[in-house]
Amino acid sequence: MGSKLGAGVAAVVLAIPLLIGAGIAGVVSSLFGSSGSSGSLTCTPDGAPTGTVPGLTVEQMGNAATIVAVGKQRGVPEPGWVVAIAAAMQESQLRNLPYGDRDSLGLFQQRPSMGWGTPQQITAPTYAAIKFFEHLTATPNWQKMSVNDAAQAVQGSGFPNAYAQHEDKARAIVAAVSGVRCQPAPAMAGSGDCNNIQAATPAAMTAINYGCGQRGLPYVWGGNGPQNGDNGFDCSGLTKAAYAAAGISLPRTAQAQYAAGPLVAAGEPLLPGDLVFYGTPRNIHHVGLYLGNGNMVHASTWGQPVKIAPYRATGDDYFGATRPTR
Repeated sequence: MGSKLGAGVAAVVLAIPLLIGAGIAGVVSSLFGSSGSSGSLTCTPDGAPTGTVPGLTVEQMGNAATIVAVGKQRGVPEPGWVVAIAAAMQESQLRNLPYGDRDSLGLFQQRPSMGWGTPQQITAPTYAAIKFFEHLTATPNWQKMSVNDAAQAVQGSGFPNAYAQHEDKARAIVAAVSGVRCQPAPAMAGSGDCNNIQAATPAAMTAINYGCGQRGLPYVWGGNGPQNGDNGFDCSGLTKAAYAAAGISLPRTAQAQYAAGPLVAAGEPLLPGDLVFYGTPRNIHHVGLYLGNGNMVHASTWGQPVKIAPYRATGDDYFGATRPTR
């Protein structure tokens, strides 16, 4: 909170750090460029992935990976991942649709008119998955339900038995995407584009995707966002909410967030998901969420919406960065 930066609009960044397939390097290459070049991801098994799922595209598997990553970050047990994937298979075939019945949108065909979020929010896959899991885990005894009934409890579909047909494939998809861990190469710069998301860790992915989904909301001094009864954010309210979506608790103010660290060493390249701070040691007055390629998403100042902007501008008082971890 405090005085803000004024900066021009640019594009955002973030990445799906769960990748699929029998040839990890090949998948990395197909999604993020050549696997040996600067700025690529290095992926290693972290469990027992089974590989790709026949008949599904890279886009579909990438969206499935996002759903599973969000489930992991929020502590939802594996059966919940299967429920979410089955629901998304029925609603969108795991595609982030910009259309649907009436005002339904996105992976789960959530409706702005029914309180699921703004169109921009619910077409951000991480936000859509967070909202699905919020409703699922708030359903009494959901873990004792069938996959179909648990999905229906969240979705309230006019076709209440439609989710059962996707259960077997949902289990195969979860097995395929839940056992791979990817880390960025040291020089990972990020794309700076919300449509080509890159991030250093699953937590950074979730935080950035959340931040992307808040673009257009107004700056509100002391604002913590619509989920907390406010219609917008201030700078540290946005970064706190973004990392809360990833299961990481940050202090409320920019000054306290900087003090919480861990600090990024001076001269070390920034990674997508880092928090960038402005001010002096005793007066950190602004914070943004770094997206890569020189851009951040931030709640800048009164009269300005949450937006993407360069993190450095002529005459700014950039002070340093932190890299939130669990």
